[in-house]
Amino acid sequence: MSVDMNSQGSDSNEEDYDPNCEEEEEDEDPGDIEDYYDGVANDVEQQGADAFDPEEYQFTCLTYKESESTLNEHMASLAATLKVSHAVAKLVLVSFHWQISEILERHKSNAAQLLVEARVQPTSSKHAMVHSSHHCAVCMQFVRKENLLSLACQHQFCRSCWEQHCTVLVKDGVGVGVSCMAQDCLLRTPEDFVFPLLPSEELKDKYRRYLFRDYVESHYQLQLCPGADCPMVIQVQEPKARRVQCNRCNEVFCFKCRQMYHAPTDCATIRKWLTKCADDSETANYISAHTKDCPKCNICIEKNGGCNHMWGFFFLFSADFCWMCLGDWKTHGSEYYECSRYKENPDIVNQSQQAQAREALKKYLFYFERWCAHNKSLQLEAQTYQRIQEKIQERVMNNLGTWIDWQYLQNAAKLLAKCRYTLQYTYPYAYYMESGPRKKLFEYQQAQLEAEIENLSWKVERADSYDRGDLENQMHIAEQRRRTLLKDFHDT
Repeated sequence: MSVDMNSQGSDSNEEDYDPNCEEEEEDEDPGDIEDYYDGVANDVEQQGADAFDPEEYQFTCLTYKESESTLNEHMASLAATLKVSHAVAKLVLVSFHWQISEILERHKSNAAQLLVEARVQPTSSKHAMVHSSHHCAVCMQFVRKENLLSLACQHQFCRSCWEQHCTVLVKDGVGVGVSCMAQDCLLRTPEDFVFPLLPSEELKDKYRRYLFRDYVESHYQLQLCPGADCPMVIQVQEPKARRVQCNRCNEVFCFKCRQMYHAPTDCATIRKWLTKCADDSETANYISAHTKDCPKCNICIEKNGGCNHMWGFFFLFSADFCWMCLGDWKTHGSEYYECSRYKENPDIVNQSQQAQAREALKKYLFYFERWCAHNKSLQLEAQTYQRIQEKIQERVMNNLGTWIDWQYLQNAAKLLAKCRYTLQYTYPYAYYMESGPRKKLFEYQQAQLEAEIENLSWKVERADSYDRGDLENQMHIAEQRRRTLLKDFHDT
């Protein structure tokens, strides 16, 4: 990386319901190379044990109709077993996350208690007696008997009040959560009870969408695609925090939490980290600027590429240092970066609260700076990827080979992004990790990965200076470092 000197620091699903249609979508990172997981395996794969990919994960993309068919199949089977209506069977399935084996076990041991826990039957102590009064318990109006409606709890309300109740909740986005109007009564209303009470087809369509959303979100093997206006559903056999990608909108996300994929950091930790970054945004802005002072001459410098190896010749001196710590590049060693490891103060517990607070801030800024730096490198390397594509196009147009001849350059840039993306998410993991032998091992593997990524970044940006074999060998080394770290530390 050179240094800039600056004066200042399925497409045909027309009838698909989109459960995400009313949710706002975050802007996509313009630096992403969306398909960097595709097409690079052949350049880095080897036969034998080191061909193991810890991110391998089987999933299926279902359309609305396919996922609805799957849900209905489970529902019909359970309804026949429990001898309940289809609508009640769906509520039971939602309550137990569609774990049919668990439901059948509970039904075998205590069928009545199963329905109570699913909130479709009241407990015997709360079962209300049917009163002869024809007054609605909400509007207190006298109502003809045929216009009084109730669930299994026997809390009676007039049809007009039920209609208003259901209409308001559905307009607010409630699906399965529509419940009895009586105070302290938690019984859920089956969908076949609610549909006749909704006054318009538009409202019924909304209710269908919200029900479908709730059915899918409660299913332990299904996830809605979080892509904007995308009706697809991802299905897996075993739910894990793994990378999945929608085949309709190409959205990439973690199956378990539906957020951006974040290996090796687990879902709970990345939520804590992102919340902390948002809460400390003003503090973070202090160090998030993209300029630093040159360690030799103190002139303000700006990084213009993804590689953190800063190098260049100037009027009176040459520069060869690390962007992260500003230390001499040669002192980093061949594989272990000291600047990727935070050095704890062992005596901090014996110091004042102010000193401890300063140390805590120092630690956070250390990890946050590296988190931001690798994210910035990803965006800069996306620009490198575009330049490589343009260069390949130019060579092909000038009859200097075919796309296949030069595709290894494109694959190298994709693999670089893939490895750097993983490296970025190692920093939240390390921040929350307890000190000890396991953290030392993690930091060692993290440093090895970082060293090989910087070597790969250096070579990708200077691809014309390296032959294909050298570049592909560096690709293999970097990917194996990445896989080794994920194999040892990614939650399985």
